[in-house]
Amino acid sequence: NAVREHPVVVLTGARQVGKSTLLRRAAPFAEWRYYTFDDYDVLRQAETAPQSLWAGTSQIVLDEVQKFPAILPAIKRAVDTSRGRLRFVLSGSANLLLMQKVSETLAGRAVYFVLQPMTLGEMRQRPLPTILTDLLAGKLPPEGQVSHPLGDLLPLMLRGLMPALLHLTEPTAWIEWWEGYIATYLERDLRQISQIDSLADFHRVMELLALRTGQLLNQSEIARDAQISQPTIHRYLNLLEATYLFQRVPAFTASRTTRLLKSPKVQWTDPGLAIHLAGYFDVATLATARELGGFFETWVLHHLKVLAELLVPRGRLYFWRTLTGKKVDVVVEQGQRLVAFEIKMSDTVTFADTEGLRLFLNEYPFEATRGKPQAVSGVVIYGGHAIRRLDERIVALPLGIVLGL
Repeated sequence: NAVREHPVVVLTGARQVGKSTLLRRAAPFAEWRYYTFDDYDVLRQAETAPQSLWAGTSQIVLDEVQKFPAILPAIKRAVDTSRGRLRFVLSGSANLLLMQKVSETLAGRAVYFVLQPMTLGEMRQRPLPTILTDLLAGKLPPEGQVSHPLGDLLPLMLRGLMPALLHLTEPTAWIEWWEGYIATYLERDLRQISQIDSLADFHRVMELLALRTGQLLNQSEIARDAQISQPTIHRYLNLLEATYLFQRVPAFTASRTTRLLKSPKVQWTDPGLAIHLAGYFDVATLATARELGGFFETWVLHHLKVLAELLVPRGRLYFWRTLTGKKVDVVVEQGQRLVAFEIKMSDTVTFADTEGLRLFLNEYPFEATRGKPQAVSGVVIYGGHAIRRLDERIVALPLGIVLGL
């Protein structure tokens, strides 16, 4: 839809998430002219005569654009002089320099998308679930038993959600794939973005962050454990976030200006990567890991994030915590509407599990003063098989419903 309405679409995301495959094989892009700046001949052509790349066509895909950002002014001129005839898709592993140049050069001409790792429902070729749309509209599903063939969750978490892992069935193959992924990221991708004095230090920071997934970010603690300065830790976090391996989930408050003053939570884009970095390589050790709750939260949060980004306008994810320790694991915001989620790995749910949700719904009451955020509904996501109403606007949902199974 976006390529029909906008002259430039920018597609970014983590490495190996499927950007190039999507653009080369999926309609309508499979019929477009395709170039990648991984090809040195294409690089030379772009340096010498960039306009020749789209000569004779009106639809073009330029992949790995971060390797030649100097092409952007030529794209801007082509868009401005074509009177809506040309359509570009620019793709690549994002970094701060690329995104800054794109936003400055193509301001008002481009729209942006991030390709996330796959969801479990997507892997099983199930249709897109509408549960988040319904919840934001105040529609709670009716009570009743549901049957979703989720299967054993721990192997799914251990494997990860990258497309290349789909056809690997053995845990040893998953381990080898993630080892190669991390090595390539450190030795190639990271060096293209920024000069890193010690890749071993960077890898150590990745491991420490993996052990803290789902927890509040404490940069001074990580700096102490890694024996690295805080400014360096801050720079490493920015690099991980710019390459979409890692994200900081901000705290939610009614005032948007105060959100930035709260400590964010640590989350990884693919929980499989976090589990691997944390040193858990089999189901038995993962089942007893003290970080298992954080890994599970990251896994569920990924699925909520995908659903939120498909909304129009896109939803945003936060968490909520009071000074007294009451919390909500995930808050999805779309416009002035909010849906709060509590995430439980247990197969059972009780009224006591709704304490944080009830407090949040009271803090942001529905039909409140216009112009203020309103909490439409609260949800406890758990591992059971029954939809249960726990309060007037709070429902317990089996995990499979959120995953789209």
